[in-house]
Amino acid sequence: MKNLSYIFVLGLTLSTVLVSSCGKPKHKGGRTDTYSSGVISFASDESFSPIVEEEKEVFESIYTQAKVKPIYTNESDGINMLLKGKICLMFTARNFKAAELKNLQERRFMPHALPIAYDALALIVNKQNPDTCISVDDVRNILLGKAKRWSDVYPGSKRGQIILVFDNRKSSAVHFAEDSILGGHAIVSPNVVATNKTAEVISYVEHTPNAIGIIGSNWLNDKGDSTNLTFNRNIRVMSVTRMHKATPANSWKPYQYYIYNGNYPLARTIYALLNDPINGLPWGFANFIASPKGQLIILKSGLLPVRGDITIRNVNVSQ
Repeated sequence: MKNLSYIFVLGLTLSTVLVSSCGKPKHKGGRTDTYSSGVISFASDESFSPIVEEEKEVFESIYTQAKVKPIYTNESDGINMLLKGKICLMFTARNFKAAELKNLQERRFMPHALPIAYDALALIVNKQNPDTCISVDDVRNILLGKAKRWSDVYPGSKRGQIILVFDNRKSSAVHFAEDSILGGHAIVSPNVVATNKTAEVISYVEHTPNAIGIIGSNWLNDKGDSTNLTFNRNIRVMSVTRMHKATPANSWKPYQYYIYNGNYPLARTIYALLNDPINGLPWGFANFIASPKGQLIILKSGLLPVRGDITIRNVNVSQ
């Protein structure tokens, strides 16, 4: 592969103004929050906790009268909380389903889905594993139980059974796998297991030579590398291809650039799902993330911002 690095220059052209109201009128249900003040709880798929924490910290440092409290859970439980009115904001990797929108609208709510970033599902293996190229077809066969051993994917491999590990049985990663990789079919392989959270997936892979972990790409980056080109050194990140047979020449890692140009096949959109009848603090926090400041945080985290003008420049890197 050519010795190239990719620098992202983000020219953000949006403007979002957070307005504060005069006083804190009490709304139906006891809420007193405004667009930029008050206290609210919201939910997020646990896999997005690194970026949500960064956005929360900056938001609260700017709007000192606002306090936003995250509930990190799985996608299924978080959306159920939103539909039942227990929260008004949920961060996850899918839009509202048609039945969910209809249900909320019939109850005279005004649900809204705000795209905020592009993420990728990353496949990680033990750092001693030399087999780091894989096709989407291979992943599909593993999920369906058609490929159970490493030798089914890499002829001659002596690593034994493949153990595929998700962060949670009801997470956005599982939903993506069933919806986008399996075409709406359920995962049936007995070799597919789940932990409770993303950090446990990484730890499992670090200590299990025959495992493949599936995690959100915002967990990968070495925080000491501002270019987002260095991954966690305790694991290896697999390169993935849409082609039937994976090779180093046709497979891609989940770098920002390969998400941007469409080469990486397991990309997904992160949404802020809103069901806030008073347009209060949930809207304020979600729109902050969609604003230039919030989108710059997305960029620096290793994800790809939805809004803004992005210029890609190739830069030669000397040895």
